[in-house]
Amino acid sequence: MDALTAALKVAASGLGAQSERLRVVSENLANAQSTGNTPGADPYRRKTITFQSELDRASGGSLVEVSSIARDPSDFPIEFQPGNEAADDKGYVKMPNVNVLVEMADMSEANRSYEANLQVIKQARDLISMTIDLMRNQ
Repeated sequence: MDALTAALKVAASGLGAQSERLRVVSENLANAQSTGNTPGADPYRRKTITFQSELDRASGGSLVEVSSIARDPSDFPIEFQPGNEAADDKGYVKMPNVNVLVEMADMSEANRSYEANLQVIKQARDLISMTIDLMRNQ
């Protein structure tokens, strides 16, 4: 397999991984205020994503894949909201362990990584096109 095809394969694996990361971050942000339905029930628990590197024997490149999507074990913050249906008898509600600022930073980083992989694909495509044009002109 040639180097340009290998670069395309590596960048495509990066696109897939960052796309999945953006999906997980979006899900966390969408549920940042999702409390439990009953008093004392646990709210939405933040999801985390882990990647792993895997060698592609055909191209010799290192591909990135999603290793796992897990739940963040950190404690739930507690807020005083006596009118909430999920409030306990003292008026406290367990809130999701989602920090919006952390999620926004993670989204920004994933977006930049996605765009970088997209640029690699565009550059490789352009180089392949230029190579074909050179071969036609000979």
